[in-house]
Parts: sequence; structure tokens; C-alpha cells
Amino acid sequence: MGYLKYLVFRILNAILVLLIVTFIISALFVKVAEQSNRSKMYEELMMWERTEGAKIKQSQGLEAFEQAKAAKQAALEEKYELNIPYWQKVYNKALRTLRLDFGTTSMPIFGTNNVSDIIKVAVPRSILLFTTATIIVIILGIFLGVRAARHAGSVFDRGLSIFALLTYSLPMWWTGMMFLLIFAFKLGWFPLSSMFDPQLTGWEHVKDVLWKLALPVFTYVFVVFGGWAWTTRNIMIGTLQEDFIMAAKAKGVPEHKIIYGHALRAAAPPIVTMIIFALLGSLGGAIISELVFNYPGMGRLYWVALQQNETNLLIGLTYFFTVLYLTGVVLADMIYGFLDPRVKVGASAKM
Repeated sequence: MGYLKYLVFRILNAILVLLIVTFIISALFVKVAEQSNRSKMYEELMMWERTEGAKIKQSQGLEAFEQAKAAKQAALEEKYELNIPYWQKVYNKALRTLRLDFGTTSMPIFGTNNVSDIIKVAVPRSILLFTTATIIVIILGIFLGVRAARHAGSVFDRGLSIFALLTYSLPMWWTGMMFLLIFAFKLGWFPLSSMFDPQLTGWEHVKDVLWKLALPVFTYVFVVFGGWAWTTRNIMIGTLQEDFIMAAKAKGVPEHKIIYGHALRAAAPPIVTMIIFALLGSLGGAIISELVFNYPGMGRLYWVALQQNETNLLIGLTYFFTVLYLTGVVLADMIYGFLDPRVKVGASAKM
């Protein structure tokens, strides 16, 4: 029951944080939306005055015009929820957000105005690009990092460390622009834009997707995998110096079993944490990288929402990113509690 209590406590904690964050973002964005809606109301009211209002003034007189204007303004205030107290709007917006009812956008994006549908279109695209690249980075990083740790001080280890420091210090957007200049503009090996052709189907569509994703994936892997390898190498070197590893070597345990059966398992918690947050973070895309490669994922969607002042879309995206982060925290806590009994025992003792 110790692990179950620990897990329930962490899940309840995450739910509480999600509720608090939802009300905070609702309070912030509702204030912005209120100002935007008030401006829209006045614009619509002025348009009414120039059209229908002018006709009423000419045919029925000024008094009828003022009465009709007051009724129109009341209808517009109800339409834009300007007649509701601020905290009531915050409460209503938070409840709708928790029910995944984010509302609509003023302009269609991806062919629809429904925020939930827009996010559903963008998420698979970010998964296709960033999650694929992240999986490649994880595999390369762990494999090369473990190998470097096994041969610490060798030419391979030093070369990997230098390469990691160089590539990880390069800005992703700058590297993407350089690769576009070299491989797309100069050599013509890849397209300048990563937008898919919607008219292609079947195998032609698959080839088009692979061709247009090749350069963004290569750029991401080139910049990130060295840092992963270097971090894994440092974690493994510290673990390989532990007493239980020395005892296993003294007993004659094969090196392969020591590395992958003892050392890598002991070093798993920080590596697992990196994997969880990297995979979940890949669902959110990257704003600058997607703008550089003209890729329609979650990052570019957030930029469009900021540019067009789409408050409902911003709330939906912020809520989505919050859920991703809290999911990562809960998963990391679950795995930590499974791998390290001291974690769940300490949590149970406090409860």
C-alpha cells in the first residue's frame, strides 16, 4: 500500500496544481479578452449606427434612435459577456476550460474555428516531427553516452565531449537557417518549406512527408543528441564508481551485465526523467524552429495565436502545455517510486 498511497498523493497534488493554474490563466486571459471584446462591441455598434441606426433616425426620429441604440448595446454586451461580473466570467471560463471547451477563434485556422479541433490538427504534426526526432536523439544519446562512459578518457570520449559542447551551444533556429541555406538553397537536396502537399495521396504523400521532414529532423538531432550523450556519460561515470559496481567487478560479473544490468538501472531515474520530459515536451513543438522551416505544428500555432490575439486559442494551448508538464511530473514520480523504494517509503511515512 506504500506505493499506492504515494501514487494517489502525487496524482491529487497534480490535479490541485492544474485547478489552480487553470483559474490563474483564466483570470489573466479573461481580462485581456474583456478589453478585446469591448473594442469589438464598440466597432459593431458604430457599424450599426452608420447603417440601421441612420435609417431609424431619419424615419422615426432621435428618440427612437436612442432607444434602439440602447437595446442594441445591451444585446452586444450580452453577446460579448460584458454584462457579467469579472470573477463570474473567470469562474465560467475555468469550468469550460476544465471540460476542454475552449470556444472558437475569430478567424479560421486549419479550416476550422473550433479551438479543440485546431489543436487536434496541430498535435499530430508536432508528434510527427519533434517526437520522431526526440526518439532518435534518445537512442543515439544513451548509446553513445554509455559507450563513452565505458571508455572514459579515450579519444572517442574526448571527441564526443567536444562535439556535444559545440553542437549544444548552437541555437536551433540559427542552425536550421544555415542548413536551409546549404542543403536547400545552395545544394537543392531538400525543400525550403516543410508544408505538406494536401493533394498527394498514398505512397506519394508518404514520400513527400519524409522528404520535407528530413532536414528539420536532422537539424534537431544534430543540435541535441550530443548534449544527451554527454549528460548520460556523466551520469554513468558517477554510477560506475559506486561500491556495488566495484563489488560486481570483483566477483567476475561480465562487463556487459555490469553496464546494462547494474549501472544503467541505477542511473535510470535521472535518465528516465529526461526521457519523459523530452517526449512530452516534443508534443508542444517549438515556435522558432517551426517558423524557420515553415512547419504547421504546435509552436507555429502558438505564434499565430499571439499575432492574431486569439485569446481562446491561447488559453487552450496554455492549458494543453500545463497538462503535459503535470503529466510528466506524475510519470516521473511513478517511475521514481518504482525504481527507488526510498521515495515511496518517505512519502508514506509523512502521510
